[in-house]
Amino acid sequence: MSPVRRCSRTACSQPAVFTLTYVYADSTAVLGPLATYAEPHCYDLCAEHAERLTAPRGWEVVRLPTDGASPSSDDLEALANAVREAARPTPGGGEPVGQGVEVGRRGHLRVLRSAQQHRDR
Repeated sequence: MSPVRRCSRTACSQPAVFTLTYVYADSTAVLGPLATYAEPHCYDLCAEHAERLTAPRGWEVVRLPTDGASPSSDDLEALANAVREAARPTPGGGEPVGQGVEVGRRGHLRVLRSAQQHRDR
């Protein structure tokens, strides 16, 4: 098997440089840079077939920029920092502090009533 992925179009032996994905819920065809891995419901296209791509009537074609540049070390560092920040525990314990009043419990689940509704009664 060749390490170079080929265009998905019948009888085309050109190397693939774009990946086409359909978003059926939005009636959109998305054409972007070649995906890292071949996915079952995506189509790899050569430059010629990607250029000539049209969508069914009523559908939109979204062409993502393909500048060919890989993420810079600054981009990767920013992503790593965002993941670390999201993983940090919240100050003051593991449970969020809410404005509700506990009115019941079933196992590990609690039934809360809004503190505002409780005051109105």
